[in-house]
Amino acid sequence: MTYQFNFDPILRNFDKMLWGLGLGLYLAAIGLLIGCVIGLLVAYGRQSRLAPLRWVLWVYVETIRNCPILLLIFFVYFGLPELGIYFLDKTESFILTLSIYAGAYLSEVFRSGLSSIPVRYVEAAKAIGLRPWQRQRYVVLPVMFRITLPALANNLISLFKDTSLAAAIAIPELTFITRQINANTFRVMESWLTASVLYLVTCYGIAWLLRRVERRYAVIR
Repeated sequence: MTYQFNFDPILRNFDKMLWGLGLGLYLAAIGLLIGCVIGLLVAYGRQSRLAPLRWVLWVYVETIRNCPILLLIFFVYFGLPELGIYFLDKTESFILTLSIYAGAYLSEVFRSGLSSIPVRYVEAAKAIGLRPWQRQRYVVLPVMFRITLPALANNLISLFKDTSLAAAIAIPELTFITRQINANTFRVMESWLTASVLYLVTCYGIAWLLRRVERRYAVIR
C-alpha cells in the first residue's frame, strides 16, 4: 500500500464534524418525538370502529413502510413546492419526512403494545372508578410505553442513522460535512473513516444509555 494517512486536515475540521453530528442527533430526536405523536394517534385510529378511518390509516402505514425514505425526502422537499407548499425550508421538510416515516413504524409498535396490555390492568382501573380518559392517562399509556421502550430505543438509533440521508438535500449534518471536507482536502480514507467512527461511537453510546433506561423502566410492576 502506498497510501499515506494524514489526519491533520481532519483535525482542523473536526469541530465542524462534531457540529454536524450534533445536528443529526437533534434531527433524530425531533423526528422521534413527532413520530411518537403521529404513531400513537394512528395506533388509536386503527382501533376505531370507523372502517373508512381504519382503511385510510392502513394505506398510510403500508405506503410509508414500503417506500424508500430517500424517495420520501425528495417528494416532500421537491414535490410539495410544485403543489404550492413553500413554507418549509430544507431542515423543516426533512424533519417532516422523518416524522412521517417514524410515525408509520411506531404506529405498529404502539398498536402491538396496546394489544399486549394485560386485561386485568384495565379491569382494575374500571373497578376503582377511573373514567375512560383517566384509564388511558394513568394506566394504559404508562404500561404501553414500558412495553414498547426497547422498540423505541431501536427506532431512535435507526432514525439517527437515517439522518445521513439529509445530505441529499444539503442539510449540513455529519455526512454532508464529511463530503465537503473530502472534496476540499482530497483525504478520502481519513474523512470517511472519521465519520464512520463518529457514527459508530455515537450509536453505541445511545444504545448503552437506552439499555440503562430499559433496565430501569421497561418492566411492568
